[in-house]
Amino acid sequence: MSRVLGDIRQNGYVVRDIDRAMRHWTEVMGVGPFFYIEDVPVSNFQYGGKPSDVKMSIALANSGPLQIELIQQRNDAPSMYLDFLNAGHEGLQHVAFWTADFDGDMARMTERGFEVGHSGQIGADGRFVYFTAQDHPGSVIELSETNGRKGAFFQSIRDAADSWDGSDPVQKV
Repeated sequence: MSRVLGDIRQNGYVVRDIDRAMRHWTEVMGVGPFFYIEDVPVSNFQYGGKPSDVKMSIALANSGPLQIELIQQRNDAPSMYLDFLNAGHEGLQHVAFWTADFDGDMARMTERGFEVGHSGQIGADGRFVYFTAQDHPGSVIELSETNGRKGAFFQSIRDAADSWDGSDPVQKV
């Protein structure tokens, strides 16, 4: 557990082929089912403090309490995802901490010297921010607000994983 933000709740993988990545996780790793959102409705997305029209697909599944997120960016808009891929990486890009006190945790992180790389919002209660401070690839920190519908959605993904029998490995949302 982090002494700053609590438990890591999600590993986020940036991939070039989300379908291939979902097959790997379900068939090889035995993790699923994945809840797939082909066109994520992101609003207020900013990269480096400037608006960016990022388009992406995500797939979410759980392995116990840890959520696995697969992200494929669908355009060339500026983002930390694109930076990661352009640097020659693919795979684990970030770890996420979930919070019901987004503003308080944001203040703690900025007080510690962390700078925002990109940020956005999904729905009315789903703000997220990725911090630029990192020592090596795969260690970006995401802070994700999990109040309201987003938190309930995440819980339903965990519940589905707990009783998954291997059938219907990808469910479109």
